Amino acid sequence: MTLPQAGDTPSKRNIPKLYLLTNDDDFALLYRKLEVALATRTIGLLQIRRKKVLAQADGHLQLAQEAEHIVALARQYDTPVVMNDDIDLATKLGIGVHLGQQDGDVRRAVAELPAGQIIGRTCHGDAGFIETAIVEGASYAAMGAVFTSSTKPQANTISREQLLAGCAFDCDIDLCVIGGLTPENISQISGLPLTYIAVVGDIMDLPVADIAGRCAVWQQALLKWYDNCD
Repeated sequence: MTLPQAGDTPSKRNIPKLYLLTNDDDFALLYRKLEVALATRTIGLLQIRRKKVLAQADGHLQLAQEAEHIVALARQYDTPVVMNDDIDLATKLGIGVHLGQQDGDVRRAVAELPAGQIIGRTCHGDAGFIETAIVEGASYAAMGAVFTSSTKPQANTISREQLLAGCAFDCDIDLCVIGGLTPENISQISGLPLTYIAVVGDIMDLPVADIAGRCAVWQQALLKWYDNCD
């Protein structure tokens, strides 16, 4: 499923960055995993997404406290951070935000967040959503699920045609893919003009001791992104 752009060569494009999303581990365990993953310096973007924490009675307060620690850790490694769905908390922390289709206004995020912060929009496989994200000022459009994932097993996967149609917008907005992606299967989409490869379970569901090694495997896989491109 490769789609090198006309006239492109590996020297003209950067390889995609690994985009890590947090999971719902107990915070102490989550923090240890993030320490290891970020220390490998293979993570190009980090998203704070803690759905189970938010479901608790004091969830918003707990998330804010956790997020302060995560942002401080990420800054040690110059890793940009986005908050899932919460513009107010992102503004307070001075970080970016990722917004689902029903979870916030991109224009509001552009107006309220510090200049230059990353603003992502979930676009599934809908080219119309991507066009709207561009007009509203989003930094990147997230497409997926590419494959069935353990994190969202009920999510609809997008077709090859939808993915390729989304990639036609790469000159206007950064593109992200998510959903069941692993170092072993990304060769099926290698060469596409993507900025981010988003991952949750393939890294975050591992024991702490295995995370550095898995990040190294990801790095090697991404370095081969253009190997089959002319």
